[in-house]
Amino acid sequence: MNEALAAHFLEDALAVFRKYKKLGEDAIAQLSDEEFFALIDAEANSVAVIVKHLAGNMRSRWSDFLTADGEKADRDREAEFRLEAQTTRAEVLRWWEEGWGYVFAAVEPLKGADLERTVTIRSEPHTVLKAINRQLTHYAYHVGQIVLLAKHFKSENWKSLSIARGQSETFNQAMREGEKP
Repeated sequence: MNEALAAHFLEDALAVFRKYKKLGEDAIAQLSDEEFFALIDAEANSVAVIVKHLAGNMRSRWSDFLTADGEKADRDREAEFRLEAQTTRAEVLRWWEEGWGYVFAAVEPLKGADLERTVTIRSEPHTVLKAINRQLTHYAYHVGQIVLLAKHFKSENWKSLSIARGQSETFNQAMREGEKP
């Protein structure tokens, strides 16, 4: 693989991971504790449950990333979708930080040549590049759920995390003028 392209991919992957981490945090910050733990129906996941699942996935996938299967034997995926009544927001947010810590600790030291190495997830071989893309899409999916739930709960009090409704042309004009709105 072209070393410059590989380095660019790794740099971009880290930037995208950071972007989704911040997007999730900015959505979560708008929620009250009640909203953070709320279910919209009996089959839904709360924001807190989604965070717990992401943290469990991140620990499993990224600890010993290059040397051990990404589905760790001690992972209890089903438990990730249950919260104990005494679970606190602070505890869930600690899981969030720990999970992202695994991501960055595994991806930051990678070099371009590592992208062609083989890792396994649930005994299925993946190149490192494919494994990174798999997790990028998985995290984007769940952060999107967090944003949707937060926007639902905040309704007219939602503070947009991207281009606010009705502001596309203003945003585009600022970008054309070299400003970062």
